[in-house]
Amino acid sequence: MSKFWSSVVGELKPYTPGEQPKVSGLIKLNTNEHCLPPSENAMAILGDVSPDSLRRYPDPESTVLRSAIARSEGLSVSQVFVGNGSDEVLAHIFQGLLSSSELLITPDITYSFYPVWAALYGLRLQTEALQTDFSIDVNRLSAQEGSILLANPNAPTGRALDLVDIKRLVDSNPDRLVVIDEAYYGFGAESAASLIATAENLMVTRSLSKSHALAGLRVGYALGSAALIEGLIRVKDSFNSYPLDAIAQRVGAAAIEDTQWLRHSSQVVKDNRGKLSESLTNLGFEVCPSLANFIFVKHPDHEGRVLFEHLRENNILVRRWDKKAIASYLRITVGTEAECAALVRCLADYCAA
Repeated sequence: MSKFWSSVVGELKPYTPGEQPKVSGLIKLNTNEHCLPPSENAMAILGDVSPDSLRRYPDPESTVLRSAIARSEGLSVSQVFVGNGSDEVLAHIFQGLLSSSELLITPDITYSFYPVWAALYGLRLQTEALQTDFSIDVNRLSAQEGSILLANPNAPTGRALDLVDIKRLVDSNPDRLVVIDEAYYGFGAESAASLIATAENLMVTRSLSKSHALAGLRVGYALGSAALIEGLIRVKDSFNSYPLDAIAQRVGAAAIEDTQWLRHSSQVVKDNRGKLSESLTNLGFEVCPSLANFIFVKHPDHEGRVLFEHLRENNILVRRWDKKAIASYLRITVGTEAECAALVRCLADYCAA
């Protein structure tokens, strides 16, 4: 600890990202990257980068990218905000919008960055327990006071709320902000974006990291009313006017516009998810229903930590947490058919031993 740290920094417990080892030969199923390469249309942009586009500052308004997103969602550009990954977008929402509320409500089992942002920006955080099957009790959540932040599908469980339940939650109190984090958009869950036209208290965030296989590019965005988006732009322009470089803006726009790639790649993930879930169920695993590009599983006869270490010893990385309620579970990214098959063989050998 440095004497120059502020009291806030001294008390922070930073988010721990998934392991990114630099070792060859690993089957990496721990950080929910897409199992397919990005759109060829998006990749073609990289070969068309001019020296002048790097010499000059990028468009601070990310007009091309925001326009592509707006067209894909049937919104105006004024209803779209972009940032350096959805984590940065969410951080701006915490600072610029959620901090206006006395209370923020999230599920007790969800994306573990939320408590970090709450502490960083001085928000009082209240967690609501998930039901025993990891689903969200919308009635109980609607009855609470304060702003609401939900990952849908939820992480690390993969469960998702139906659109009708999200609408019921949004409509339950039009004077509070509801933020739906759709980082795992594109793998089967209903998006809340269609509600934006009539819900001024709704903001939807997304990332190109999972849905478009661009985790290395760092592009995220938010959809909401023009007034909410203006609030985020004010925060952005008071923090960093150029969060997205010129290449990211163009590649991101090309990826958004390649709707054929999105349909195909999403179906591949859904197909692989179904096969992986079935294979693990046949091995005796309990598989939580998932609409994300990962599954959440446990085996009644084997500890999660032991299975995690066995996989790791065999060069297969998955993710787990020590939190009591989920300590027995593994979160497994849906990989390629070959990667999923290798994981199933490894677990089958262990369970049969």
